[in-house]
Amino acid sequence: MKAQAKHEMNKPLRWVLIGDGESPHLLKWARALAQRPDIELWAASSRGFMPEFDWLIPVGRRYAMNTRPEHAGGNLGVFKQLPGLGAWLAEVDADWLHAHYLTSHGTLAWAARRGWRLRGRIIGSAWGSDILVTPQQGWAYRWLTRKVLQACALSTSDSQHMSGVMKSLGAAEVMTFPFGLEAMPKNHKAARVAKQPWLFFANRGLEPIYRPDRVISTFAAVAAHVPEARLVVANEGSLREAVQQQVRELGLAERVQLVGRLDANTQAGHYAQASWYISLPQSDSVAVSVLEAMAHGCVPLLSDLPANHELLGQPAQRGMIVDEAAVPSLPAQLQALCERLPAMAAANRAWVAEHGLFAPAVEAFLKRVKELDSTT
Repeated sequence: MKAQAKHEMNKPLRWVLIGDGESPHLLKWARALAQRPDIELWAASSRGFMPEFDWLIPVGRRYAMNTRPEHAGGNLGVFKQLPGLGAWLAEVDADWLHAHYLTSHGTLAWAARRGWRLRGRIIGSAWGSDILVTPQQGWAYRWLTRKVLQACALSTSDSQHMSGVMKSLGAAEVMTFPFGLEAMPKNHKAARVAKQPWLFFANRGLEPIYRPDRVISTFAAVAAHVPEARLVVANEGSLREAVQQQVRELGLAERVQLVGRLDANTQAGHYAQASWYISLPQSDSVAVSVLEAMAHGCVPLLSDLPANHELLGQPAQRGMIVDEAAVPSLPAQLQALCERLPAMAAANRAWVAEHGLFAPAVEAFLKRVKELDSTT
């Protein structure tokens, strides 16, 4: 139908975000899309919605399933919401269903489109473990991930490595761009904040996949040789008590501070003061928190994963890959880098400014979506 009469004479695309409305990541997508005159934004959340959504999407354009999914998975309660979601999506009659995290919200979008014969096409945004971990947990998960990816007219990924895995699972077209920053933070020198040369910061979730125990043991190796070393650990999770116990057993209670979940401004203050950022997950793509740390002039210490090698360059120019077997030599390696810290901080900020901002990536993404829309 000639792209539905040029999308009814250039009417805004009716676009539904499908994800976790209590996640800052979905909120960032909403901020990027909500004020655009070429998009009429709607949203469906497996949980509720953060208060900030009130400024972005009218209540009448939102659907909350109000489930409480667990980080570790096994969340059948989410899929029990399919009948209500499918009926709501049929009323919305969207052009695009943009699902975030493919093995939960992507599955909902795929099942709703089939079950309610929705005309809207699916965009699938992978977040990391939905591609790098879940399909490895059994044939059923792998089959489901394949079905969702094959149903997507377009998919997005934040690393070349993850894009390759998605294509091997059946994705037809994948756009690769970092889930970057909305704006560069103020330079710590301009903000008159002094970097502390032996201050470390970590803020991944205190969950098994992020291996906070390795963060603590890695810091302990440094602390044993550097009396002034300090670590701030932010965020929450199921391993918080275990982490606290590990800190006590290692005699680091005076040198490791657990500060819980932080608001953006407080977290920015910790980034600004820290010289080093530690992120040692078992599986990951390009993490927003690592980009944030680099933008604040931190030098990242990262686990040996393909996406981290992409991020740091070959050979590593913007940080260090921490091999578990080489942890005993880490204090000497870091001490050798100390003189280069200001230059590395400046280089990391410059790299993020050029490669890690969200707005340019969204513009290229929307351009491609409109090309696809015109060929309907």
